[in-house]
Amino acid sequence: MAAAREFYLPLSPADLLRDCGPGRYVVQEVLPARELPPALTAFRTAFRAQGALAVLQHFDPLYSLLHHFQAVGTDVKEDALELMMRVVSHHSNELPAILGDSGLSRADRTAHLNALKMNCYLLTGLVDAFEMETCKSGLLEVGPGGKKNRTKTSGSLWEEEREPLLRLLTQLLQLDLHKLWGGSVMEEEFVSLMTGSCYRILENSSIGLQKYRATREAVTHLLATALVHYDHMFSATLKITQMLQHFEHVAPVFARAVSLWATEYGLKSLVGELLREIGQKCPQDLTRDASGIKGYAAFITELAEQIPALVLSNMSVLLRHLDGESYVMRNAVLVAMAEVLVQVLNGDQLEEAARGTRDQFLNMLQAHVCDINGFVRSRVLQLFTRIVQCKALPLTQFQSVVSLAVGRLRDKSVVVAKNAIQLLAAFLSNNPFSSKVILTSTMAMLDVCLQAEYLQPAIGRAAAFLLITPEEEWEAMLPEVRAATQELFQPQQEGEEEMLEVEETVEILLTNKCLCCAGSCPGENSEDPPHGNSSCKTKEVVPEEQSQTELVKQEMLVQYLQDAYNFSVKITEALSLISKMMYENCVSVVQEAIEFFVTVSQFGVPQALVGIRRMLPLVWSREPGIKEAVLNAYRRLYLSPSGDSERARAQGLVHSLSLIMVDASLGTIQCLEEIISEFVQKDEIKPAVIQLLWERFTEKSQCSSLDRRAAVMLLGMMARGKPEIIGSNLDVLVTVGLSEKVCEDYRLAQEVCNAIAKLAGKPKPALGNNNTPFRLPQNHMLFDCLSKTVSKGFDQPSGHWIPFMESAVMLIYQLAEGAEEICAHILQVCSQQALEKLQESDKNRTEGVSGDASSLPTFLLTHLVSLVGQVALQQVAHLEVSVSAELQRRRILREEEKTKNESTRMHQQCSHTCCLYPCFLGKHLFSAFVPLVLKICNNPGLYSDSALSAAAALTLGKLCMISSEFCDSHLRLLFTMMEKSTLPGVRSNLIIAAGDLAIRFPNLVEPWTSHLYARLRDPCPSVRQTAGLVMTHLILKDMVKVKGQVSEMAALLIDPEEAIMGVAQNFFSELSNKGNAIYNLLPDIISRLSDPDCGVEEESFHIIMRHLFSYITKDKQTESLVEKLCQRFRTARWVAILIFLTSKSASWELFWGYFCCFFPPASQTVTSLTQVCFPPPRPKKDSRNLSASLSCTFSDIFILPSTGFGASCLPPFLWFSFSIVVALPLRFKLCLLILATCTQCLSV
Repeated sequence: MAAAREFYLPLSPADLLRDCGPGRYVVQEVLPARELPPALTAFRTAFRAQGALAVLQHFDPLYSLLHHFQAVGTDVKEDALELMMRVVSHHSNELPAILGDSGLSRADRTAHLNALKMNCYLLTGLVDAFEMETCKSGLLEVGPGGKKNRTKTSGSLWEEEREPLLRLLTQLLQLDLHKLWGGSVMEEEFVSLMTGSCYRILENSSIGLQKYRATREAVTHLLATALVHYDHMFSATLKITQMLQHFEHVAPVFARAVSLWATEYGLKSLVGELLREIGQKCPQDLTRDASGIKGYAAFITELAEQIPALVLSNMSVLLRHLDGESYVMRNAVLVAMAEVLVQVLNGDQLEEAARGTRDQFLNMLQAHVCDINGFVRSRVLQLFTRIVQCKALPLTQFQSVVSLAVGRLRDKSVVVAKNAIQLLAAFLSNNPFSSKVILTSTMAMLDVCLQAEYLQPAIGRAAAFLLITPEEEWEAMLPEVRAATQELFQPQQEGEEEMLEVEETVEILLTNKCLCCAGSCPGENSEDPPHGNSSCKTKEVVPEEQSQTELVKQEMLVQYLQDAYNFSVKITEALSLISKMMYENCVSVVQEAIEFFVTVSQFGVPQALVGIRRMLPLVWSREPGIKEAVLNAYRRLYLSPSGDSERARAQGLVHSLSLIMVDASLGTIQCLEEIISEFVQKDEIKPAVIQLLWERFTEKSQCSSLDRRAAVMLLGMMARGKPEIIGSNLDVLVTVGLSEKVCEDYRLAQEVCNAIAKLAGKPKPALGNNNTPFRLPQNHMLFDCLSKTVSKGFDQPSGHWIPFMESAVMLIYQLAEGAEEICAHILQVCSQQALEKLQESDKNRTEGVSGDASSLPTFLLTHLVSLVGQVALQQVAHLEVSVSAELQRRRILREEEKTKNESTRMHQQCSHTCCLYPCFLGKHLFSAFVPLVLKICNNPGLYSDSALSAAAALTLGKLCMISSEFCDSHLRLLFTMMEKSTLPGVRSNLIIAAGDLAIRFPNLVEPWTSHLYARLRDPCPSVRQTAGLVMTHLILKDMVKVKGQVSEMAALLIDPEEAIMGVAQNFFSELSNKGNAIYNLLPDIISRLSDPDCGVEEESFHIIMRHLFSYITKDKQTESLVEKLCQRFRTARWVAILIFLTSKSASWELFWGYFCCFFPPASQTVTSLTQVCFPPPRPKKDSRNLSASLSCTFSDIFILPSTGFGASCLPPFLWFSFSIVVALPLRFKLCLLILATCTQCLSV
């Protein structure tokens, strides 16, 4: 009886348990879970006998299995799934013959229809149950250990059977099942039943994994069959949009599916339906649905990448989302536009309508470069980068897009700035002007523009000639020509007849010239004159066409050159901005800036060298990513030179590195040394490069003196990574670099000393390293050559002798055993030479050769003083570093050695070394030169030479390093010279010396700290910069107490010199990393800068405060700082009005408490402000009305004589009221700036 009833697909499983009407199938009994295995066995037996129709009598047990699915064992579930797949497969194989039987009875057709629906219902029910169980148990997810959590459960079989099952359902749907329904329409519920399983499978978040690609394809083909054969379009559109809204991971899956359906199944209309459905979504509703937005956006993006042409035809329905609040949807629509531009609207063969659409899309993209949301701005710049890389940007749009990219370099969002750099790099790599145009100098490009301007009138005149006849033009020009000729020949009037003859002559000549230019006659020198208009017109046709063609070519050329010029100008502007961005706090921005300059350099832009040098200090960055970016940049620029042979590549590398060192500062050379040593340690510099450098140094390869110095410098840099490069050729360096010709080039000898010094290694050995430091014997030829070279050049007036001498003395102390004896010998020899010169001068005076007093040449005295100072400094450094390290090393060895005799012997050696210093310092050597140095320093009028004064001042500072007693007795002289000397070099040297003394003798220098701060206001920029660097070092090392005088450092933030401003910015940036240092100093800084005697203008004060307040990031610090500032306002009763500048209620109450303390509670001022400050609650939109009320209240207060405001307070108060109204909507932290300004106003 049950089989005779018609089976209706239920909306829910429970519907089959209720009798919904006559003739409908109803489940009679739900079997308990324990009875399901035998019932399943019975169904299997019936299936063997009856085939797929067996389900008509055994549906209830299988329904019971679905009902108790969670309680049934895994084996039963798997057996049921396998059995139902066999049943459906068997039925699918039988149906073609059954459907093709024209004699099929109604009863048989109904039986097969019911069996088909029952079997499909049960199979899809199992699919849903297995999928639900899989999602809950997370069987498809990867576990913490990196291996799949695959236990022996039902998920094991399901994972294997899912794809065959989907193919089985697809095979079933491909049959002409409509015949089973007879003449009636096929049930929509049946199609929904079959496709519902597909959607259920896609809900699994792991379906997007690569290993489930076959499953996704099976789902796609099943849904395609339903769309093609069963009119599933409307239902699929709704279901897909719903799933996109709730399941973000299905967006790429459906995008690929829709693309496949549109291209292979011809379902292009589905694309339009889906995009129209998304386009009709309310933008306001999407803003509240984050997951839905992401799904729609990902779908649009993926779809545009795969079928851009179809997306283009439906783009209009998406444009409304460009004005919506959701930046994610704006990004998606803009990405779709970009994909259409790249893949469809690309090329020169577009039709007029396509060009219009392209330009419209480009305009929309450009408009969103300035979008309010930073993510949109960033995304648009990325899209333009792709468009440029794909060469899809027309030349007419280049200038506008480049200008937008340069403007975004100043964007406050680092992501936007980063992508702007990438876009500009893409422009350089894909510009249509070639590198030759970029290499052209600015002046040359300006000439091109001038030439273009010159050609425009000519083009216009030539075009006019083509429109009117020469005779008509002449008639129009004749009055002006006559007036011009009369004015021209007026001074030479000799009669009317002569004037008429001149006019006729001029008229004839001008007429002929005009006709020739217009093409009416062969030329000016032609023997055949024109014969009437007809002949001119016949000869005019061909020249007109040629002239028109030439004019078009000239216009195109001029426009091309103009675009190239504008492009190069913008790139030059970008270079300046990006070079400053290399020192931003964001690592990614710095990396992009470095990459940009690498690209620019590869295109040969001359200004790129500035950026290449500017990135050098970044090699010391604490961020590994930045340091690695610098190393990679120089690796790409210099370690991969062009050349066919290894020799040619080595020459290219050496030449490029030598160019960097031309006019390079000491800091640049140190940075380059760090980079090259890294390359050497990693064996990235080939032996051929080192060989070529030695050839240049020894002059085996012809080169200039500059190239020789560069070669020695590079060898020294490489020796830092591998000291054996110098150690194995030490004799060559000494014999060639320190030979008798050294006087001809002291700079080469200096670089030789610096290179040899790399053998010394680090002055302080690493912990645990007890090896004996590298030292050369005292009688080594190196020190003999150095002594002779220094002594020989002592009496020669060379400006490069002092730097060489300093390097030589330093090298002696670094490498020599008994360095103090060698330097003492040098001092004795040089002193003897000076004494001999003095005796010779005295002898000449005695013999009457000269009437002047005995004296030494200034340069000789400068050399002597500099030598004394350098030996003194190196002696101190030797004792403090080398001897100290040696003592520590020996102490460790003494502790390790157990032999008493050895310990005693080592102790005696240490004691002997320690006694060398007082014996050496005694009254035997330096004491002999102290009076000379003091005399020069005390008599600046007598010793007026600037070089001598600077050398003496520096030597005085070095001598003070030796003894605290000597330092204490001469500090007054040192700081007096620092303050009153008229020579900037003297002041700079003494600032450096004072900085060293502050580290060595901090207690002695501490009372003189104010004199160091005073140099920050020195009139000379170089002195200010030196003082800024020294104070930065001392303060950050905690060698100087940070007091209110640090406001002098703050004043450098507005220094006109950019380098000094950078020093100040770096100081406060580093200081901000030291806890609450800036927060603690701010009140004192504000007070001092507010002093009228400080000389800081109001606008400059604002700039300083904005910079300092940027380091106050905690709200608690902000509020506490407000309290501290208010405590300083007790002298000004009106200051509590600043309450209006804050938007925080707690701060309002705080300020109001201060205000009531300063004003009488019953005064009209308090009453009026109370009404404004604490009005009844109102919407936020009324903030402008509140500002207007404040303005009116202030006006009322000013006209009341009883408010207590004096006339002297009125001007700043008026200004302040204006600031309050303007700044009211701003954030709380902004009020600190105005509070600080108020302090300045109070002082004024």
